Amino acid sequence: MATWRCAKRTGFTLIEVLVALAIVAIALMSALRAAGQGTNTVGELRSRLLAGWVAENRLAEHRARRDWLPLGIQRGSGREGGLDFAWREEVIATPNPSFRRVDVRVFASTEESHSLAHLAGFVVYSPGSAR
Repeated sequence: MATWRCAKRTGFTLIEVLVALAIVAIALMSALRAAGQGTNTVGELRSRLLAGWVAENRLAEHRARRDWLPLGIQRGSGREGGLDFAWREEVIATPNPSFRRVDVRVFASTEESHSLAHLAGFVVYSPGSAR
């Protein structure tokens, strides 16, 4: 009389392999999305850094020329690092008549909806300035 023995098989079933592959695919997609967001963040930081330099350049030019700026708002554009930026300067009177506050805002385009940089500074009246 012959007895049949059931041999235990070791290994994974097809379902188990498919589930493992699905988990790995989801993890890889999450890693890819995180890497993509990191790339976008680097671009935004670069734009903000260059926009800050545009604002600093505006104030440095006024100070170097000893400009006595008229009150009000002025607009213009600047180029830094191969990118074009639009800027807006608002000149505000201060309690001391020898100082004027200059608020410079820099934008990625002519549309002033999203400010990349904001810098406030002061210009001082000097006898060489036109009042």
